[in-house]
Amino acid sequence: MAHSLDPQRRPGGGVVSRVLVVGAGTMGNGIAHVFALGGWNVTLSDVERPALERALETIGRNMDRQVKKGTLPAAERDAGVGRIATATTLDAAAAADFVVEAATENPAVKFELFAELDRRADGAAALATNTSSISITEIAARTARPERVVGMHFMNPVPMMPLVEVIRGFKTGANVVARVVETAKALGKTPVEVADYPGFVANRVLMPMINEAAYCVMEGVATPEAIDTVMKLGMNHPMGPLALADLIGLDVCLAILEVLHRGLGDDKYRPCPLLRKMVAAGQLGRKTGRGFHDYG
Repeated sequence: MAHSLDPQRRPGGGVVSRVLVVGAGTMGNGIAHVFALGGWNVTLSDVERPALERALETIGRNMDRQVKKGTLPAAERDAGVGRIATATTLDAAAAADFVVEAATENPAVKFELFAELDRRADGAAALATNTSSISITEIAARTARPERVVGMHFMNPVPMMPLVEVIRGFKTGANVVARVVETAKALGKTPVEVADYPGFVANRVLMPMINEAAYCVMEGVATPEAIDTVMKLGMNHPMGPLALADLIGLDVCLAILEVLHRGLGDDKYRPCPLLRKMVAAGQLGRKTGRGFHDYG
């Protein structure tokens, strides 16, 4: 019978309590948040100290919001915050039982990070990536432990969204997949196992819709507000595709579409020229105050 993978146990026995989260951006701070509330000792790492400070402020605000809603006892909030340490190096990898990388969605950055994490992390540690589209197999090939590299794709915002895509690379071991599935369940998430194809499931289905919505704007079919209203009221989506793109970040959407276009070789994934222009202009969505909608 398999053990429940809470922070105290791993399948087959042994203590699992230390996680290194690499990258303190929107996804990284959310991942640190849920691991800390799950009882894990978390080190949140980023090369920029201001990014770490912003992340801690965001985590504190989000946990406060949970307390006010009555979904998190104040004592658990205090304990969770107390479990999070920060670092500007990857030194904590040596003591970590589990590593989750949540750096920028750039293959070169991830390849370099995983080569470094492989050198620093304990041989028994699993190395997970939160990539939303980049090949797990290619990332794993930069390490000497491809069987211990796995995709763990959380959804944004991480503390609220229940889904985690668990992606098997070509050489990912079944025991590592099982471990990540149990970890996700212990964090209160719903894991779904998928194979390693560009965009996996979530973004392979979502991004063409966002891209087509951008083409509708570019071609003057309708305004962003009208397009989002059609999809919300006509298709019962909780958020329109363009508002969702703004939340994700138009630069991230563009990067994922480029991975899909390159990896699958089908022009139906070709990024909309308007999306490219908006990214080039620095109009990236909520994080810059303006995307398809204005958040000023």
